[in-house]
Amino acid sequence: MSMKKLLVATAMAALLAACASAPTHGVLPTGLAAGDHVLSPFYAWSGALPAQPGVMLRSEPQPPQPEFTAASVQQRILYTSTDARWQSGVLPVSGTLYLPRGEPPRGGWPLVAWAHGTLGVADACAPSWTGHRPRDASYLNRWLEQGFAVVATDYQGLGGPGPHPYGFWEAEGRSLLDGARAALAAYPGRIANELVITGQSQGSGSSIGASRIAASYAPELRLRATIATGVLPSFPDGPYQAPEAAPSPNGPVRFPMLRLVGGSIPDGGPSAESLVTPQALPMLQMARETCVDEMRGYEQQHGLNAGNAFTRDPAAFDALLTKTSQMSLVRLPAPLFLGTGLADRTIPPRRQYAAVAALCKAGNPLVWKTYAGITHNGGVNAAFDDELRFVRGVFANQLQASNCTTIAEPGAPQAVTAGIRFND
Repeated sequence: MSMKKLLVATAMAALLAACASAPTHGVLPTGLAAGDHVLSPFYAWSGALPAQPGVMLRSEPQPPQPEFTAASVQQRILYTSTDARWQSGVLPVSGTLYLPRGEPPRGGWPLVAWAHGTLGVADACAPSWTGHRPRDASYLNRWLEQGFAVVATDYQGLGGPGPHPYGFWEAEGRSLLDGARAALAAYPGRIANELVITGQSQGSGSSIGASRIAASYAPELRLRATIATGVLPSFPDGPYQAPEAAPSPNGPVRFPMLRLVGGSIPDGGPSAESLVTPQALPMLQMARETCVDEMRGYEQQHGLNAGNAFTRDPAAFDALLTKTSQMSLVRLPAPLFLGTGLADRTIPPRRQYAAVAALCKAGNPLVWKTYAGITHNGGVNAAFDDELRFVRGVFANQLQASNCTTIAEPGAPQAVTAGIRFND
């Protein structure tokens, strides 16, 4: 988008926002201010929706990606889920579905449900539309190579109607579980009800969130294991709080902007425009129209940070918004694997350690692995061999022993190890 067009769009959006009323509980916000865009007729469901979640509405071939060498089927899918943010009922959610090559084993291939990291909140950022990032596609292909089917949700509102409730772990968890339901219904006998949930960064909250609600929301699913890398959730009642968790004026702008558009302002709260300084208003409009990589470039080019982009100081700004990544302490119903790159500067290792320590305190029999010199991006694929070993053990009823008693605070991020693919 050109700067002239961006400024015009920003002015129009600000005018519309000033005239609009606050979102109503039970009504899904829609339109350009909610990040809605026309992608293709596939995403626009005009008929009546089934009353139940997890129903496959339709599918079509997904444009092939070169990374998916082990896939016999690559599909774009549309299925039903339920709105956990605005409580508007059943709504369509998009995603992708992949089957391995060859014949399935007796009972079908076990299923991996993938929860992606931050891409944006505009519909145009949906991975079913853009294709998966090469990093993620390479990771998912490794599961296909090992004989797992893969379903990958876009999440509520990312491709489908209404805002994407960015970081709302219950909304994302429902999208994840309902994608698994739809995949099982679409391929009876070919996909087995043997579910592994895995996610990175934003998706780590989705995967842990899905595990939290699985027994009550989707009790028919047989959840065998949960995996999370680049661990995002925070636990106020945990035994350790990382120093990096406090809001900072030097913090990034793109993630708070996504939260403003993605439903983190409480119903009846101030408009997003009133919380953003004039110099940062174009970036708010970018959040509605573009994706996180473009936002990062604009943020860096214009010297924006949490101290100059918002009309409230970082602590007050953070206090206003819904704490979408916070969780209470609870024991999860399935074994848990967590992975952390020790060179992660996006979610620093001490923040991830705080989540691990809290999950241990809750009594979870988890395994936490750390990876020297590995970044936030690099952790996705660096952890795969350990994840596979963990999952194989679960399926063989040979669960790895928890290492909760030996975990230790890892310190500040390390230097990055060069020469490793995706480790930027």
